[in-house]
Amino acid sequence: MEFFRNTSFNFMRARRVCLSLSAVVVIASLGYIFSRQLNLGIDFAGGTQMIVQFDEPPDVQELRGLLQEAGIENASIQAFGDEGDNSIILKTPVADDEEQRSSASRVEEVLQRRYNSDVSGFDLNRQGTEALASMLLGADPDGMRATGDDIGAREHYREGAAEVMALRRTGGLIRDWSEIQPGEALSAEALAVIRDGATFGHFAVQSSDSVLPQIGGELRRKGLLAIAFSLAGILTYIWFRFELRFGIGALVALAHDVAVCLGLFAFAGYEFNLTTIAAFLTVIGYSVNDSVVVFDRVRENLRRNRRESLVDVLNRSLNQTLSRTALTSGTTLLAVGCLFVLGGDVIRGFSFLLLVGVLVGTYSSIYVASPIVLIWETTFGRARREKRAAAA
Repeated sequence: MEFFRNTSFNFMRARRVCLSLSAVVVIASLGYIFSRQLNLGIDFAGGTQMIVQFDEPPDVQELRGLLQEAGIENASIQAFGDEGDNSIILKTPVADDEEQRSSASRVEEVLQRRYNSDVSGFDLNRQGTEALASMLLGADPDGMRATGDDIGAREHYREGAAEVMALRRTGGLIRDWSEIQPGEALSAEALAVIRDGATFGHFAVQSSDSVLPQIGGELRRKGLLAIAFSLAGILTYIWFRFELRFGIGALVALAHDVAVCLGLFAFAGYEFNLTTIAAFLTVIGYSVNDSVVVFDRVRENLRRNRRESLVDVLNRSLNQTLSRTALTSGTTLLAVGCLFVLGGDVIRGFSFLLLVGVLVGTYSSIYVASPIVLIWETTFGRARREKRAAAA
């Protein structure tokens, strides 16, 4: 399938304008990053991150004040999920080892005092599967302990408790008894015991992660090294497969892609974490693949007609690969766009970076990599040819 046949676009005519525009965007991106800094996730910055869902929309300012009163300073609180989820992401800054370990429990104590002051008994939105299994085992509504197999009895009630806790994984909060029905492992008698001794709290901690500052610094260092080594490896590969001028063009295009994507990512305010590093490496691989396809066609055309100017060869090669570029980029954008729109907040930053990376990578393979090859050849190739002519 081909969308474009026998095209003759003069891509190189706009090379100076596009390179100047790219230089301005790169400088602006780097300036924004250094002036505002990245929104580092706990993977790199260290600290504690909790996702908490409430049955009613929480007052963020009030919650921030309560945390300050409890000695938890500079907590970051932001809405999470779709409208109506009443979920927040709560991040506490990095602290020393002992404070870091107790940070999550201190936050939960503050939430418990504020939102669950009227809750007594076993909280189905706060306790876990093992605690509920112990409660059922103590009451033994199914008479499992009469068999003398205590291990089997605990496993029986653990399966019933797991059915109840599965509701929290799907809905976040259990709000009403009508949501809990007897099942394969949860008998009507066991459900009756739960109804008699349990209640529903007004919030649930969906996830809680803590990273010590030493670990965050190590992950940050390794993540940056992964990007640096990938760029160096790509330069070496293209240098040996093609020529140095093509390797320089690809490397400049990749540096351009990383800088622009990082600037847009920072401007959008998404969290920079290990998933972001994976997205950057994906963008680098996609971009260099596009450049290699163009350079391979350039090499073939140079062999066929050595007297043709490099500008004409680049234009012809870009036109010949235009249909392939449109198909590849279009289908990739379709898939990544679906991830961005439908994937949810958890992978929103990852899909945003891929979406931007595909667009920027396609642009750079045409208007950054190819013009840099032309500039390199004009600057150094002429001197090399003059030196060879003088030696002859």
